[in-house]
This record gives sequence, structure tokens and C-alpha cells, in this order.
Amino acid sequence: MISILRRGLLILLAAVPLMANAVAAPSAHELIQDTTTRLLADLAANKEKYKQSPKDFYDALNGIVGPVVDAEGISRSIMTVKYSRKATPEQMQRFQENFKRSLMQFYGNALLEYNNQGITVSPAKDESGTRTSVDMQVRGSSGSIYPVSYTLEKINGEWKVRNVIINGINIGKLFRDQFTDAMQRNGNDLDKTIDNWAGEVAKAKETTEKAAEKQTQ
Repeated sequence: MISILRRGLLILLAAVPLMANAVAAPSAHELIQDTTTRLLADLAANKEKYKQSPKDFYDALNGIVGPVVDAEGISRSIMTVKYSRKATPEQMQRFQENFKRSLMQFYGNALLEYNNQGITVSPAKDESGTRTSVDMQVRGSSGSIYPVSYTLEKINGEWKVRNVIINGINIGKLFRDQFTDAMQRNGNDLDKTIDNWAGEVAKAKETTEKAAEKQTQ
């Protein structure tokens, strides 16, 4: 009897990883919808607190959005092969951390000004391949609609955000161009460009805001 129970326990333990793997990962559409819902709920519950302490919001934002973003892939794409192949592992890690931190501030500052005017996630698209996109419409305070499109790639069986186009502006390309420009201005000093990356993200924010202003005029 004991041997039978022991065998049964071993079979059960062996099956646990398989059962875990059997739980389907969320679709790209579900991932964006769920992340948006959780983010807005957290913002609604803590907005006044976050206005007093933006860092707390950046941390919360990173906890919700961070896991769905392919920060490593985006970082290498922004740095481009030209510079990433010359970067040390330490420099790549530092840039990735600076990128994530500045990205949370980039989105966070805009979200703190958002008054829940309305966000709509479009119906799901074909997700049979390893790359897809999820579209979203954000209503501004003036009533204008700003289109947002997330590009996602399937990595190890899970969808991750690789790029975002906001109101027609390709953020990945914008960051990539700014990284190249910063390297030229800094005399190809990679450390200086990495350490001052937050300033480059601030410029990107200005670019997107100016584009939004033109649309409302």
C-alpha cells in the first residue's frame, strides 16, 4: 500500500510542471487589455498619493507594465548593432535599467495628467505567428482621439511588447534616432550617452506632446 502511495505521489509531482505549462499564456490582446485595466484601476485608487510621490507611481507602473515589456530586446534595438556589439555586459545592463526607468517616467508623467476620459482596446488581430499588434484609442481631455499601436513578439511562448506607435510617432525609431544623435554629440562616448539617457527621453516626450498639440489645432 505504501509503495502504491509513493508511486502515486511521484507521478503527481512529475505532473505538476506539465500542469503548470498547460495553463495557456494570455493572448497579446488579453495581455494589453488586462495590463491597461490593472494600470487604470491602480491609478484611480492612488492618483492623489502618486501626485505627491511620483516615484511611488513609477515603481507601481514598473510592477504592472515592466513584466510585459521586452526591455532587453528594445534596449538592443535602440542601441543598434553598431553600438551594442561594442558595449560590455555591464553597459548593456546599465542602459537597460536606465531605459526602463526613463520609460516609466515617460508614461507615468502622461498618465498622472490623465482623467479617465476613455481608453478603448480594438478587437484582437491574427496572433498565429510570432509577431502581432494591438491597437488602442485614447480620448484626450479635449475630446480628440489618439491612436496607439503596440507591437508584440512571442518570446519563449509569451507575448512581450517590443514597440509602441503613439499618434503616428514610432517611439522605437524615435529613441533609436536619438541614441545615434546622442552618441555623435558625445563623441561616441557610450558611458556618457547611457548615463544621460533620461534627457533623451525627455526630448521624446516633447516630440509626442507637440504632435498631439498639432492634432488638436
